Amino acid sequence: MSRNALRCGLATLLCGAGLQISAQTLDAGQLHGNFSTDVQYYRQDSAIGAVLPPERLAANAWANLIYTNGNFEAGGRFESYEPPLAGYPAGQTYTGSGVGYRYIKFKVSDLEITAGSFYEQFGQGLVFRSYEERYLGVDNAMDGIRLKYKPYRGVYLKTVMGRQRFAFTNGLVKGVGIVRGADAEVSLSELLDSAWTSANNLTLGASFVSKYQEDRDPLLKLPENVAAWAVRANFTTPKWNIYAEYAYKINDPSGRNNFVYQNGQALHLNATYSVKGLGVSAGAHSLDNMFYQSDRSAPTPFDLNINFLPPLSKQHTYNLPATLYPYATQPNGEVAAQGEVFYKWKKGTKLGGKTGTKLALNYSTAFVLDTMHLGIADDTTRRLGYTSRFFQPGKRQYFNDFNVELRKKVSSNWELAFTYINLVFDIDIIQGKPGKSTVYADMFILEGLHNFSDRNSVRFEVQHLSTKQDLGNWATALAEFTFSPHWFVAAMDQFNYVTLNETFLQDGKTEVKPDRIHYPIGSVGYIRGGTRFQANYGRQRAGIFCVGGVCRTVPASNGLSLSVTTTF
Repeated sequence: MSRNALRCGLATLLCGAGLQISAQTLDAGQLHGNFSTDVQYYRQDSAIGAVLPPERLAANAWANLIYTNGNFEAGGRFESYEPPLAGYPAGQTYTGSGVGYRYIKFKVSDLEITAGSFYEQFGQGLVFRSYEERYLGVDNAMDGIRLKYKPYRGVYLKTVMGRQRFAFTNGLVKGVGIVRGADAEVSLSELLDSAWTSANNLTLGASFVSKYQEDRDPLLKLPENVAAWAVRANFTTPKWNIYAEYAYKINDPSGRNNFVYQNGQALHLNATYSVKGLGVSAGAHSLDNMFYQSDRSAPTPFDLNINFLPPLSKQHTYNLPATLYPYATQPNGEVAAQGEVFYKWKKGTKLGGKTGTKLALNYSTAFVLDTMHLGIADDTTRRLGYTSRFFQPGKRQYFNDFNVELRKKVSSNWELAFTYINLVFDIDIIQGKPGKSTVYADMFILEGLHNFSDRNSVRFEVQHLSTKQDLGNWATALAEFTFSPHWFVAAMDQFNYVTLNETFLQDGKTEVKPDRIHYPIGSVGYIRGGTRFQANYGRQRAGIFCVGGVCRTVPASNGLSLSVTTTF
């Protein structure tokens, strides 16, 4: 493709999206972008409950173009869902092809202006976070105006205004609510400059966000403007990082909280300590009535979220703990804590040996927030719903995860890792399965890496999950061969053998004969420069897919899939 064709293509994309830009603007500067697509052909498989969709071939595709020239930047993303992959996205349906994201951005002195689509975050996101997790199918991009201004060194100001991405129907579909917000942050070491002689730094910040939505409820008087604010502090030294953020939200009755007129609040605390060979972190938070969506009638919990509540649980990467029982933050109320210790025994010590040994311990837990429901004395009392004791856990435990990982390079070409996980998982609340018993599970994972040469290696995993609840016992085996720099092949099998006994006490109530099912899948991939091809064939079990504490349900499927990614 010629340079002129690329210029014209970008101009057409932006102008078609409503942003006027002339082709002459593109006479200089740089143009870059990326493309990715996931295609799947579905086969019927009644053994795993895979339902054949009306269209057996589905595809998701995204193409980004970004043009930069000095202080000017413009970009857009063309998207296609013809039709979307089964179970995608997490929220409102995507259909068709068109422009789902487009913007222009430029700087004038210390002022930066963005018009169009953008992602932004205030602090940890307790009152505002606009972000994308593409493969999860979460995208609440803002569409409007953003200003960033640095009036003085160490002082950073932001303001945003617009509406959020709600759906995609041959292009961007925006939600009905309007979101406005402002954020200010001060870095004392930058502000004081030469007067600040310490190696430490203290950063202070404050945020204010408001949403507007017209009240059309015939029975209730609902607030049309719902405000939230937050304050934060971050203290850093060469060894310590201590962070605290408190957020408050005025009453926001909606279907998510049973239309109670209860104010919301959140406090998030985190501290880390790090020196050579040792790392320690601890965190805790308390959440109460912190669902914050720009449309009180949003159809799912994934649509039009204004804020983000960081999870306090280990984000596992191994197949069984990552896909069977991952934890999702409970915005209506939880008290959670997490602690982690990382230690490395040095080379030459008894436990370190010739290459050193790494140990990681992690513990996280989450409980319901201690609340007391109010008696229905009158309508006012009923609408207040409950009283709560902030940072006081209730009796019901949502989640508990204790895990230990030991990793060691045992020779010049062998590295081994062993992981043990003890899990408590309230599947009733977390996955919305009423009546299901809490899952108590133990997991054992062995990972190995063997390098045949500088270019060729094999990595394997053997995993086992033992439980008497839900679907019973699982075993997983994985082998991945890499032939650098271009090729890799992999094979994996998940086996839900349930139990070694002839019968299984399902949900602790009913004795049934177990269905023992294999979920095999094979993969082959090719990498060249910035382009990657991967093909998979096999079964995918129905379950939960999570990223950063946000989860969506994926259906069972069987078939052939192809993914292609490239950058330029």
